[in-house]
Amino acid sequence: MKKVIAGGLLSTVMMFAHHGVASLGIAGLEGPGAPLETTSSAMLPKGKFLAYMRAEHISYTLNTSAYDEEMAKHQYFTYALGYGVSSYFDLYLSLPYFTKKDEGNVGTSGFHDLKFTGVLGFKYDDGFMLTPENESLDDLEDWHFTSFFSLSLPTGNSNIKKLDGRLYDYGLQQSFASASFMFGLSATKWFGDRITLVFDGSYNIFLEGRYSDGGTMEFGNEMRFNTALAYKVYANSDKKLRFDATVEANYLNLGRDVENGIAQEATGGDILYTTLGVRVFYQNISATIGVKMPVWKDLNEESLQQGAEGNEDTRVIFTLSALF
Repeated sequence: MKKVIAGGLLSTVMMFAHHGVASLGIAGLEGPGAPLETTSSAMLPKGKFLAYMRAEHISYTLNTSAYDEEMAKHQYFTYALGYGVSSYFDLYLSLPYFTKKDEGNVGTSGFHDLKFTGVLGFKYDDGFMLTPENESLDDLEDWHFTSFFSLSLPTGNSNIKKLDGRLYDYGLQQSFASASFMFGLSATKWFGDRITLVFDGSYNIFLEGRYSDGGTMEFGNEMRFNTALAYKVYANSDKKLRFDATVEANYLNLGRDVENGIAQEATGGDILYTTLGVRVFYQNISATIGVKMPVWKDLNEESLQQGAEGNEDTRVIFTLSALF
């Protein structure tokens, strides 16, 4: 039987405050499901493209009423294109567009750093092997895995200035001003017709960036562990329609930012999120909507942190993708 992936989903280059990490995956009308934030291990069909758009709105709870240029809200748009080079290797190119505003509704908008991602797929069936080109539904119940690596280049503008000629805060710039690297692993297990479990782990490394005012910033590295359950609620093969519900646990360990060689107070810490989502597949199109909420946090100097991970008031995510 040909591989039965008929619709696509890609979750990629999610930017939280000034940080980012890639989460990759596809899913279809038949076979395993894929969550919103956790990386699925399904591969793109060989020779197929995946076009993807992700929109995210985030508002933050601010701890002080003083105007101190803390970020109050973000709107993120990510545009990506994936290609199935082979049954076991995919390439992705993604470009995010960010709007970042502080509590005075002042901020920046523009395209951020370009990111390249490679994904290697493999499975376990009486031994490890690269993901084959043809798999039956029974084959899709085997454990599937991916390893992935991303490189972002500082193509965005890191020299955006205020009306008085001073640079905006480095976190409000539209670039990390240096390269970043991310590597990770995912695992996916499909149980029968309806339930899919997905796990992933990744580590994102930010190099020190230098800005036009002479300052430097090394954003805190990120370590993530995610687990998710996707449940097929409804499917109609004649109408080529499917609805899934997903629930996820998303853990983030965030390092301190280092500005001008000094580790910054009130940055970094540990956060556990819950993400609830609904996905619809229709023919070769997939759309999702989800809400991501912090349920536990242990932030460094927590009472002083504002406009950063763990302090979300609202985080709503929408994605749209098409396989062709």
